[in-house]
Amino acid sequence: MLKLIGKHTSINVRKVLWTLAETGLAYERIEWQPEHATLNPNGLVPVLVDGDFVLWESNSICRYLCGKAGRHDLLPADPQARARVEQWMDWQATDLNASWRYAFMALVRQRAAFADPAQIAASAEAWNRNVGILDRHLAAAGPFAAGAQFTVADIVLGLSLNRWLMTPIERPAYPAISAYVERLLERPGYREFGRNGIA
Repeated sequence: MLKLIGKHTSINVRKVLWTLAETGLAYERIEWQPEHATLNPNGLVPVLVDGDFVLWESNSICRYLCGKAGRHDLLPADPQARARVEQWMDWQATDLNASWRYAFMALVRQRAAFADPAQIAASAEAWNRNVGILDRHLAAAGPFAAGAQFTVADIVLGLSLNRWLMTPIERPAYPAISAYVERLLERPGYREFGRNGIA
């Protein structure tokens, strides 16, 4: 059986949990322990263990699970369709995540090292700007990130949007984002692991 190592409140663990819910794969979730540090050189979660195979990096784990389950609806086999999905997954992991980090650490985690008002404001502005990119894309090419069909890109983006919605910043009105979140809420996995009250 698959083993998923990491606490259930972690945003990156939750995207894997949602992917597991979508694929129906059986798994056991294990809390992180000091001895697990040997499994990921970064010392971070999640870590997936599948027999002798160990994998870290949440988006890579989500891709692996889709492949293991044969879920080409979630991660297409066609190179161009797959690239469209992975484009949004990679954007989520780089541009989008980089923009929210300072504001989130300051306003939600309340870390002392993230207390500069100017940097908080700049982070919130960049975060809103990036969500605006997704809003315009969904309005033009939705209803989901890769087009007509729900994919694993929507899982990783859905978790990031939940964090955006739960962080106390001023947010522009993005109609396509609001409609997108409502569509995601139709999925039990998002209700359990995304919009579940945890930022």
